[in-house]
Amino acid sequence: MSLEEYRKEIDAIDGELVRLFLRRMDVTQKVGEYKKAQGIPVLDASREKQVLAAKAALVDDPAGKADVTALYESIMAISRRQQRKLVKEEGSAGGYGRWQKAVENQRQPVAEPRVVYQGEPGCYSEEAAAGFFGESVKARGLAWFDDVFTALQRREADYAMLPIENSSTGSIRQVYDLLAQYDFSIVGEWQVPVAHCLAALPGVTVEDIETVYSHEQGLMQCDKFLDGHRNWNRVPVLDTAGSAKQVSETKDKKAAAICSRRAAQLYGLEVLAYPINHNTANTTRFVVVSPTLELREGKDKISALFSLPHQSGSLHEILTIFAVQGLNLLKIESRPIPGRGWEYLFFLDFTGDLTAPGMEGVLHELSQLSADFRVLGNFKAYEGDKTDG
Repeated sequence: MSLEEYRKEIDAIDGELVRLFLRRMDVTQKVGEYKKAQGIPVLDASREKQVLAAKAALVDDPAGKADVTALYESIMAISRRQQRKLVKEEGSAGGYGRWQKAVENQRQPVAEPRVVYQGEPGCYSEEAAAGFFGESVKARGLAWFDDVFTALQRREADYAMLPIENSSTGSIRQVYDLLAQYDFSIVGEWQVPVAHCLAALPGVTVEDIETVYSHEQGLMQCDKFLDGHRNWNRVPVLDTAGSAKQVSETKDKKAAAICSRRAAQLYGLEVLAYPINHNTANTTRFVVVSPTLELREGKDKISALFSLPHQSGSLHEILTIFAVQGLNLLKIESRPIPGRGWEYLFFLDFTGDLTAPGMEGVLHELSQLSADFRVLGNFKAYEGDKTDG
């Protein structure tokens, strides 16, 4: 047979598959009508597992079993979406109920906010706060990430500006862990291009340096530059601006800081080299965290977290929801759960507006298929600093 003849045979088979699929959907429509009349939830997880096992048992080849299972996971996800158009599930428990309560208690954006961040004045977090809220924002730095969350909890601040990931070195693990620990909401995001410099006291040369200070991320982002000076002692500190402040206050002429040019200028240091980070597209993404949910105009990005049972296929089952609903999954991050060996929390970012039609069904399924499900926020994705022109 020629390639064209094989394609014709596939087309004929596909025609039969489509007719059978539509016939199946007619039956699942009737199932949905029955569930609506009887007040039965759309998702019956134990029944679906039985169906998947039965379909896989029809195939002898292990690879074929996996393919058939994946096929039917998608088919059943489509059927659930069809039935949710009929069945209105109230559901007040679990993650869905938690989201409903948060929506009921949401607040409007604070007009003249008090903002906290981790670090010293001149750090990138302060720059992000000024970018998101405006240069006149009342912002103050705190020593530790824990201090920032505590300030929000005590209502000593209205928002926190927190770095969550860097394009060169990845996620800021401490912030993810604290987001899981506190029942706060993400209400916005901002991005800051990171261009590090090597700064020291006036009159100091590169040959004078013996120790370089910076945040651990700053040291990692400049490791190629630092590898050219292997005799330097690399010392991590709480933040990049703090390293500039330390060099300025100690008057140590054998020390240098890796920081922003803004911080170097603020603390009276001279720039010896710029930029020194190896990735010239180095950018840090920040999130705006609020103690209370806010749903701002233009919201098109959703952050959520959940845990899963430690069994085969559980994550794939969750991801199938996004594929069937046409939702763009932007990021997935896992963090170990303290005290529960080899179990993980998953953080997801995906596109969408949770107040849009059909999104209730997505929330129901995520709540039913996972444990500890929580919406972290629904906010407008960063589109660029408008002040850059």
